Amino acid sequence: MKKGIHPSYGPVRVTCACGNVIETCSTVQGDFAVEICSNCHLFYTGKQKFVDTGGRVERFRNRLKASNKKK
Repeated sequence: MKKGIHPSYGPVRVTCACGNVIETCSTVQGDFAVEICSNCHLFYTGKQKFVDTGGRVERFRNRLKASNKKK
């Protein structure tokens, strides 16, 4: 690697809004805060809810039933 062209890569503390503190390394200088982390994100915790907007799932099921009746 060439000297002097790469940013410094050092330890930082990332603090989440939920209170979780993650020690990692980054090119960002100093500690910083994030709004959501893997401990409170819905996808990673398994608490994700699927919202059926406009009855899409029910309409799909109705179309599926109708096509099965035609056969």
